[in-house]
Amino acid sequence: MPSIEQIPAYLVWPIRHQAMYPELNLEDVKIENDDDATHLGLFDHNKLISVVSLFQIGQEIRFRKFATLTEYQNMGYGSLLLEYMIGFSKEQNCKRIWCNARKAACDFYKKYHFQENSQIIEKADLIYVIMELNL
Repeated sequence: MPSIEQIPAYLVWPIRHQAMYPELNLEDVKIENDDDATHLGLFDHNKLISVVSLFQIGQEIRFRKFATLTEYQNMGYGSLLLEYMIGFSKEQNCKRIWCNARKAACDFYKKYHFQENSQIIEKADLIYVIMELNL
């Protein structure tokens, strides 16, 4: 049975690196304010499979670098972690949870009632949109 735990940033970086940016150096996957985030990790059979970093500002949580190891994608691990994030955000009395999602991932978030914002961001040849859920 998978478990979700708060983990230190240094455990998040290798998963980000492998799942999102294998062409970069490990140092390049670190983001500003990683030390201020709440990092969550989903483990299955003691193996870290999926990670996300939560940044709370007031009554909002922005989640960043939501990554699942390639060989474990489309197996429900990301869904478990997203459901946990939503519950965690409610426990923190947040009113909104949001992210800059790759355009290709929007349908995934819509299954959990996230709404697509009209703002479009282009970065590194990828298109991102803001996906948000009011709690």
